[in-house]
Parts: sequence; C-alpha cells; structure tokens
Amino acid sequence: MLVACGEDSNQDPYDNATAWSAPGSNVDLMVADSLPGQDPGENFVERVWYPVRDGDADSDQNWADVYLPEGDFEADSVPLVILVHGGAWHGGAPGVRNMAQDLSHRGVAVYNLEYRDIDEGGGYPKTFTDVADALDIVPELNQRFPEISIDDETVVGHSAGAQLAAWAGTRSDLEGHEVGADPLFTPTRVVSLAGPLDLVWAAENGDDNIVKAMKGTPSDLPEEYASIDPIQNINPEVPVVAVHGTKDDLVPPQNSENYVDAVTDENGDAHLVLLDGESHATFMSSSSDHYVQVLDLIHHVAIAPRSDLEDDLNGATTSVQHFLER
Repeated sequence: MLVACGEDSNQDPYDNATAWSAPGSNVDLMVADSLPGQDPGENFVERVWYPVRDGDADSDQNWADVYLPEGDFEADSVPLVILVHGGAWHGGAPGVRNMAQDLSHRGVAVYNLEYRDIDEGGGYPKTFTDVADALDIVPELNQRFPEISIDDETVVGHSAGAQLAAWAGTRSDLEGHEVGADPLFTPTRVVSLAGPLDLVWAAENGDDNIVKAMKGTPSDLPEEYASIDPIQNINPEVPVVAVHGTKDDLVPPQNSENYVDAVTDENGDAHLVLLDGESHATFMSSSSDHYVQVLDLIHHVAIAPRSDLEDDLNGATTSVQHFLER
C-alpha cells in the first residue's frame, strides 16, 4: 500500500514505527520517535505519516516531523509553527530541518511537513491536497502532544512553500468543490519567505515552475489558478508578513509587493520586509547575516498577541531590523 522511503531506499520507513489513534478519532496514524539512518536534528520528537484523501499515501513523501522545545509545559501553552519547504513544488522538507530545530530552541513547536514532489506523483491537485491532509491531522497532534496550542497558529513557507502556506491560511474560505476545502485545522497567521504570492502574474512573467506544477498556464486553467492563487484568495482577518530578498531574481520581490498592496487594499493586515542583498534562498542558511533575524521575525509573529501583531502590520515596507525594533 505504501512505497519505500526515498531518503534511504533500503531502509524500511516504518522501522521503530507504531500505529496510533487519538481517542474518539477515526484517523489511524503511523508514528516513529527515531528515523534509522537519518539525523532529523535537535528537538525532533516524532515523525507522523499522514493519510491522504485519494488513493494510497507515499511513505517517502506523505509525512511530517514534529519538533518540541525542551522542558515541561502546560496544556495549550506552546505556539505551533507549521513549516512548508520550497523548491519549486518538489520534495525537500529535510532541507529546512535547521530552521525547524532553531525555531524549537526559541520555544515554539514546529511541524515540518513533506508533500508529494511534482516529479513523484505530485503537482496539481495532489501537492495541494497533501498540504491540506497534513494540516488536517493537527487536531490529532494536539491530543498526542497536549502542550501544543492550535487555536491561532502560524504557517511559514519558503518559495513554493510560501504559496502553499498563504493558501493554507485561507482554506476555510474555499467552496466545497475546491481543492483543500472543508479544513479540520486552519493556521491563522502567515509568514511568506520569497513567495510567488501573485501566482498568475508570476506564471505570466516567466516562472515556468508554476506552469509545471499546475500542469498548465493560467489561460489554460483559470479556475484552478483562481482557487489556489494567494492574491485571489485574500482573507483580511489573516495577518501576513511577506519577506523577500532584494536581489531575488528567481521570484522577484514584486510578487510580495503586489500581495501586500492587495491585502492592504482589502483592509487586511500585511507587511513587506525586505532583506538587503539577499537572493532567493541565501537567507535560509545559517551563514546568512539575516538568518537569525528571520527566525526572530517568525518567532515574533508566532507569539505576539493578536492585537499587537495587527498593529505591527500596517501595509508598509521595511527592513527586517526595523520590523523587529517596532
């Protein structure tokens, strides 16, 4: 029913895994607190394989890793950050493990999710339903780890993951026939890192990765694009911080500029943070001067009282230093 884990094709993905169901839930999960042959990093506590709505799940790709800060915590006291990797809608959650563990050191829980690669069974709609399905087991996660709060949580995405993150934050607005509708859990704060948040504009201005992921152009698939394009699915009640490098030639900063302007026009709360001298992914590395500041920004968004966060997001464009000093 499930294929072997691609991180080590000779390794049984379910080594050390056990079946688990939350009390009162009909969702059966496989979980493991160690990953033979892999090093998921500090503060990793568990991998969860999530079920998918159509067909069979792929054990190589349909999983999420949970990171928790050290210590004992009261129920519902640890903010949750959902982390969605980028990479042009290809697989790659292991590539952001550094960010997952570094955020957990700051006192938040992290749910680092993997989804099906566009070259390995993914693309539209499966990559999108994978993200929806991974998020929809967060209530079960809350029962397994009661210290995690799930009432007003943050989703962070880089590049293609930022499009998925922004879309995930507005899933509750989708019509029943749309991909990812009827969510069981919806994050309500968004941090976009170098995201193509104006998806049609990006596709029409040379971003062939989007066309490959969607399996067609915006003119070929106008309804499909409209359903998952962040700028066409704005919820003014969801605060968004869009972070972009000034030298990003892959996903130009105008993607974030267009989106923040559109959210502001709808009386929503958004802010554009520019990273001087950074390209598309350089700030995701700990060697970047901005890496720690980006972590601080994410932490601020995750823990700030809602009223304070809304006051911070005034539609302006600032440097990350200025944003953190507000």
